Amino acid sequence: MKGRASQTNIPHRFEARVSEPWADEESSPEAEGAPPTTTQPVAARSIISRNESPDIPFSQSVNPYQGCEHGCIYCFARPSHAYQDLSPGLDFETRIQVKTNAPEKLKAALDHPRYKPTPIALGVNTDAYQPAEKDHRITRKLLEILLEYRHPVSIITKSRLILRDADLLSEMAAMGLCSVRVSLTTLDNRLKGQLEPRATAASTRLRVLRELSEAGVPTGVLTAPIIPFINDYEMEAMLSAAAENGAQRASWVLLRLPHEVAPLFEDWLQHHYPDRAAHVMNRVRDLRGGNTNSSEWGQRMTGTGVLAGLYRQRFERQCRAVGLNVQEEEPLDTGLFRRPGGEQMGLF
Repeated sequence: MKGRASQTNIPHRFEARVSEPWADEESSPEAEGAPPTTTQPVAARSIISRNESPDIPFSQSVNPYQGCEHGCIYCFARPSHAYQDLSPGLDFETRIQVKTNAPEKLKAALDHPRYKPTPIALGVNTDAYQPAEKDHRITRKLLEILLEYRHPVSIITKSRLILRDADLLSEMAAMGLCSVRVSLTTLDNRLKGQLEPRATAASTRLRVLRELSEAGVPTGVLTAPIIPFINDYEMEAMLSAAAENGAQRASWVLLRLPHEVAPLFEDWLQHHYPDRAAHVMNRVRDLRGGNTNSSEWGQRMTGTGVLAGLYRQRFERQCRAVGLNVQEEEPLDTGLFRRPGGEQMGLF
């Protein structure tokens, strides 16, 4: 299906009953063409998610959307759609939930007298600047609140829409409150169209790096995911391009295939690279101790074994060569945090 990475709605892991595949493939619903994207407003019970993972560089995150139209076939967040009784396949790409009360929930959280400011990562599970943001502007409203409260924020995106908010980001960066990472998977537009069909082209992501850097925003590149025999040969070229366009920092993440992502990715391989599908999956298992995925801290982002070590060496060598990660990254400033309405007093 043009414009969609998933080709079907696979059953999620919580389904009690599973339907058999459509007998006549030519008359199946999927054969009629890619389904349109729909958005559904939802009321979030809370908006700040917290984690204690030692291999994740943040303890708080905010996701204004559930699901992502970018449709990256490898997205580790796809299994989260199962909690909504939706498929991590096409549903994840086409049925987007908009947390319309996110700004109010964020204000309430920041106003709580026991709240202690630590940097918030914006748009981690799904891209905060995916196409739905153009109409709903939830992310911009959240940034306006964070600026008002002088609260630090980091952003990961692969969308040019972030340039719309360069005014806010530049103002926050001048106070040490903001940093941006651009996710870069490939420099090959053909491969980009297969892996992440509705995401911004690589050349545009590099322009995002350049323009935000020129606006004074600390920027970096996330070369992710690294996929054996698909895009791993591009690691050095991606790091060089990022450095040439103003990136100061870089990191990398190995392909992760949790839960339903594994069969979705294997199906994608059979559609696009049947000649090397088995070879790719064999290398993935080599990197994951014989499995398609590993959730162990310290290993899940980079894998284990000889090939993982080679990736790490290549990454570090190229970063040195192009001047990335030269200095320790300065932490975002939490000392400017304020409550515009003043400190709230407890009832008791």
